Amino acid sequence: MSDVINVAEIFGEDVFNDTVMQSRLPKKVYKDLKRMIQEGQELDLATADVIAHEMKEWAIEKGATHYTHWFQPLTGVTAEKHDSFISAPMENGKVLMNFSGKELIKGEPDASSFPSGGLRATFEARGYTAWDCTSPAFVRHDAAGATLCIPTAFCSYTGEALDQKTPLLRSMQAINEQSLRLLRLFGNTTAKKVIPSVGPEQEYFLVDAEKFMQRKDLIYTGRTLFGAMPPKGQELDDHYFGTIRQRIAGFMKNVNEELWRVGVTAKTQHNEVAPAQHELAPIYAECNVAVDHNHLVMQTLKRVACQHGMKCLLHEKPFAGVNGSGKHNNWSITTDDGKNLLDPGKTPHENLQFLLVLTCVLKAVDDHAALLRESAADPGNDHRLGANEAPPAIISVFLGEQLEDVLEQIIETGSATHSLKGGVLETGVDTLPDLVKDATDRNRTSPFAFTGNKFEFRMVGSRDSIASPNIVLNTIVAEAFSEACDVLEKADDFDKALSELITKYATEHKKIIFNGDGYSDNWVEEAEKRGLPNIKSMVEAIPALEDEKTIKVFEQFHVFTEAELRSRVEIKYENYAKVINIEAKTMIDMASKQIIPAIIKYTKTLADTVVAVKAAGVDASVQAEALAEVSELLKEAKEALATLIKVTDEAATKEEGEEQAKFFKFTVFPAMEALRAPVDKLEMIVDKEAWPMPSYGDLMFEV
Repeated sequence: MSDVINVAEIFGEDVFNDTVMQSRLPKKVYKDLKRMIQEGQELDLATADVIAHEMKEWAIEKGATHYTHWFQPLTGVTAEKHDSFISAPMENGKVLMNFSGKELIKGEPDASSFPSGGLRATFEARGYTAWDCTSPAFVRHDAAGATLCIPTAFCSYTGEALDQKTPLLRSMQAINEQSLRLLRLFGNTTAKKVIPSVGPEQEYFLVDAEKFMQRKDLIYTGRTLFGAMPPKGQELDDHYFGTIRQRIAGFMKNVNEELWRVGVTAKTQHNEVAPAQHELAPIYAECNVAVDHNHLVMQTLKRVACQHGMKCLLHEKPFAGVNGSGKHNNWSITTDDGKNLLDPGKTPHENLQFLLVLTCVLKAVDDHAALLRESAADPGNDHRLGANEAPPAIISVFLGEQLEDVLEQIIETGSATHSLKGGVLETGVDTLPDLVKDATDRNRTSPFAFTGNKFEFRMVGSRDSIASPNIVLNTIVAEAFSEACDVLEKADDFDKALSELITKYATEHKKIIFNGDGYSDNWVEEAEKRGLPNIKSMVEAIPALEDEKTIKVFEQFHVFTEAELRSRVEIKYENYAKVINIEAKTMIDMASKQIIPAIIKYTKTLADTVVAVKAAGVDASVQAEALAEVSELLKEAKEALATLIKVTDEAATKEEGEEQAKFFKFTVFPAMEALRAPVDKLEMIVDKEAWPMPSYGDLMFEV
C-alpha cells in the first residue's frame, strides 16, 4: 500500500538533528558543539565553517537550493530572506555551492521595515540574525522547492532585541540559574541545567476556499465581521470529539506527515466544540524549540489547507456565537536528568521541594497577574476571553482539591500531615475495569490550572506566538525562586526557614487560588473583593508592560531593558489601532459595495411584488410588512454606516499610540457593532439568493 507510512522512519528526516550531526561531523567538532550548547559558550569560526559545510551538503542532498535565517520579528509571524548556495562563477562558467560558518552564525536582514517601537529610526536599517544552535536547523519543502531553515534570534545594530526569540532565550537562562540555586539547597548536585518545557495545544477552523474567497472580511481580517447564526451551532456538542470527516482526515494526515518530517511531535488531533473547529497538540519540547515548532504548526496548517481546497482560520474568533480558538500553553520545568520540579509525587504534603516550587509559582502569578494577562492580550482575544467559552479575563490559579487541602493545612497549622487520595472509580459494569481515579478533577474555566505535573495557561490566543507568555512565566518564576533562595541561603536552620517560607507564601497568595466556576458572575464579584485585576481588553492590558515592577523584574534578570519594554508598548498600541482600523474599513467596504446595494435591489423586488399583488386584487399586507421591515433595517444600517465612516476618519486624526488605540477600542469598535446588528438581522429575512456572501451555515457546515 503506497499510502502506508512508517512514522519512526520519516520522523525528523528533514532535521539537522543530533543523530545527523553525530554521523556527519568530525568527533571533535561534534563534541565542541555539544559542549557549547550545554555550557552556553560561543562557537569559534573554524568550528562553524565545518558545521556549515556539512549542513549545506546534507541540505543539498535533501534538494535544498537556498538557505534562510528563520526569525521571529515583532509582527506576530516569522520572517525569512532566502539566499542560494551559489558563489561567484568560475572561469569555466560553472558555480560553486558554498555556505560558510560566518553565513551560518550571522545574517544581516534589513531591520528598517520591522516594528521596533522607536528603538530604530527608519533610516537605521542594519539588523542581525544570530543562529540559535539549541533549535535544530531543518529543510522545508514547499512550492519554492527545498529551503534550509536556520532558527535565529534577531537584534538591532545597537543590540536591542527586535524579536521574540532573544528575550525568550534570556528568560530561559534566568529560570535555569535560579532553579539550580533552589535545587542545590535541597542537596541536588548532579543537575547541570533546568529547562522550561512547553506543549501548546493549537485550535483552528477550516472552511472551504471558494466560500472563503467570497468573504472580504475573512480575506482581510481573518474573522467574519457580519454573520447571523445558523439554526444549528454547537448546542448538541456533537462535533466535539466526533468522527473526523474524510476531507478533514486527509488534511490532518498530510499535516502530520509534514510536521513529523521536520521533527514536530504532532501527537493528538480531534474535532473541537464548534462546527469546523479542530485541534492539534504536540508532545512537550524545550521552550524555545516549542515556540519554533508552534510557528511551524501554524504555517503547515495554512499551507496544507490550501492544498486541500480549504482555508485555515487561526483567528481567535472567526465566528460570533460559537466558541473561538485558543492555544493552551502547558508549562513545566525539568532538570537535564529528567526530574520535573512540578511533580508532586504520591504524597505532596511530604514533598517540601515541590511545595516550595508550587508556592513560588503562586507568588509569581499573584504578584504579576496583570503582566501575565497582558502576555495573552491580542485584538482577537478580546472577543474570546470572559465569553463563557474560554477563561475569564481575571487571572486565578486552579490547584484542585488535593493541593488546596494541603495548602489549607499549611496555612492553618504551619505544616501538612496528609494528602487526599484518588481512590477507585467503580464503573458498575462487570466487563469494564474499575478505574484509578485522580485525586483532583480538572477545571476548564480556569486561566492557569495545575494539571498533574504542569501548569496550563489557557488564555493564549490561537494565532499568537507562545513566546510572550513563556517569557513572562520563566521570568516571574525565576524572580520568585531568587527571592526564596535569598532567604534560605542565609538561614541558620534551613528546615525551619523552609517551613516558614512555604507557609508565608501560601498565606499571602491564597487569594489567587480559585477552584470554582470561572464563568459565573459570582466569581467576578468575589475576585474584585480579593483585589484581583479584571483586565477586559488588550488596550487596558498594555500598561502592565511599563509598570515599575515589570521593568524591575525584566531588568533584574536581563530579559528586557526598559527601552525594549517601552518599545513593545508602542508596538502593541499601534498594532491594536491598525487591526481595528482594517476591520472598520473592511466593514465600510462590504456594507457600501455589497450588502446595502444587495438589500436595495431586494427591496425593489419586494416593492414590485407588493404592486403586482395589489393589482391582482389580493391582500398584499404580508409583502408590505416585509418591505417595511427590510426598509427600516436598511435605514438603520445606512445610518450606522455613516457613523462608522465618521468615527473611523476621526481616529486617523488622533495621536498615534495610547490615545488612538483607546479611540478605536471605545468609539470605533462600538460603531462597528452598531453596523453589524441591523445587517445580521437583515441576513435572517432577506432571500438567501439575494444575499451577497456565504452564510455562517455555508462556512461551518459545508466543508
